[in-house]
Amino acid sequence: MTYPPTPENPEQPESHDTGKSVPGSAPTDDQPTPPNTAPPQYQAPQYEQPQQPEQPQYGAPQYQAPQQPEQPQAPYAPPAASLYPNQPQPHYASAPAYAAGMTGVPGPGEPFNGATDPEDLSRPLYGATFGQAIRRFLKNYAGFSGRASRSEYWWVALFSFLVTLIPLALYIIGVVMLAVASDNSSTYDDGFGDGYGSAAVAPAAGLGLTLLFVGLGLLIVIGLALLVPSIAISWRRFHDANFAGPFYFLSFIPYVGGLVVLVFMVLPPSPLGRRFDRV
Repeated sequence: MTYPPTPENPEQPESHDTGKSVPGSAPTDDQPTPPNTAPPQYQAPQYEQPQQPEQPQYGAPQYQAPQQPEQPQAPYAPPAASLYPNQPQPHYASAPAYAAGMTGVPGPGEPFNGATDPEDLSRPLYGATFGQAIRRFLKNYAGFSGRASRSEYWWVALFSFLVTLIPLALYIIGVVMLAVASDNSSTYDDGFGDGYGSAAVAPAAGLGLTLLFVGLGLLIVIGLALLVPSIAISWRRFHDANFAGPFYFLSFIPYVGGLVVLVFMVLPPSPLGRRFDRV
């Protein structure tokens, strides 16, 4: 019996009549099948790809734009006169020169609150001239309240020195002339008691004695006239440095009192001294 061609050997079919196999034909039932010695074919293992973690969906970060600092508004400027020709234009006083902080140049306005008018005796006049200081000194003759600036005090000190300079010079000249006359009198005295030496120096001694008394008298008068206002302006100068007026009595301490008061007179003004201003 002839079998149809197989896919393994389509040209050499196997004949069952003879019991022989055609080479390349499929084995029969009577003949044992040789063991399959071909190595087994293994497929490559299939591994699952690791799943990537899902990325969270974030929106783009929103940044708030920085706020611009507000620009300071320009000060109000009065309208020009040409815009309103028929209306009266207001007059604005110039702003006073304020001192920076608690220091700076003393003057009118805060914090020193000095006088803007030289005739205003209720406030200290900073930067006073010689004439202004003397005029205020004489007008405020016995004023112990209020304050006095350093310029006022030292201009008055110079004025007091100049006023007493001439009487002091007369006094010194008189003392010198008396000393010279006394020396000449003892030199020309011949010891016979005729008084010739004394008569020769009598005019000089008389003139010296006159100058001495005139100078001394003027010093006393000027000293008494300037005593109260000098104490008063020193009192006010203490106030300007924020010290109580009775500190003036430190000048009566022997040897060092005058020097201590002089140091106080040199101290700069203090804004806190406004507490001594006149109400």
